[in-house]
Amino acid sequence: MITLLAKALKVLNAEAAPAQISAAFCLALFFSFMPFLTLQHVILLFLVLVLRVNLTGFILGWMVFSAAAFILDPLFHRLGMAVLSADALSGLWRTLYESAFWHLTRFNNTVVMGGFIAALVLFLPLYFVSNALIRRYREHFMIWLQKTRLAQVIKGSRIYSAYRTVSGWRNPA
Repeated sequence: MITLLAKALKVLNAEAAPAQISAAFCLALFFSFMPFLTLQHVILLFLVLVLRVNLTGFILGWMVFSAAAFILDPLFHRLGMAVLSADALSGLWRTLYESAFWHLTRFNNTVVMGGFIAALVLFLPLYFVSNALIRRYREHFMIWLQKTRLAQVIKGSRIYSAYRTVSGWRNPA
């Protein structure tokens, strides 16, 4: 738990732009909300490796959103069932299901479809909210926190030691 907290602080204090960290969280949201190894997972991994996103932020977001996805699976099932059983879309689903390419996406699974739709809906709000929160954290909270007496106590603790180890900082000589 201490190492996870240290990694979260490392991501927030990294020199990466807040947009890179927010994009990593958003891609992790998509990756976590689809439970099977699908074509979407391959595409998302490709995007994570090609785009300039914070890899640690992606892994941290993946862990957090995977736990949330486990809890939200019944909701994803209901959402996917509603979309897949909609009469207006039955022709589209039949056409896609007859194509071999669309089998790789597994969109005929209610949980995959529901998770995909939920990730689509949450993508932009998560991006803008996390971007704003990271900026606010860096501009206000991080500077204030470094000046407090509590920060001085934490710097002597095990948490700060784990943070320094993870971030690669060394004691000044």
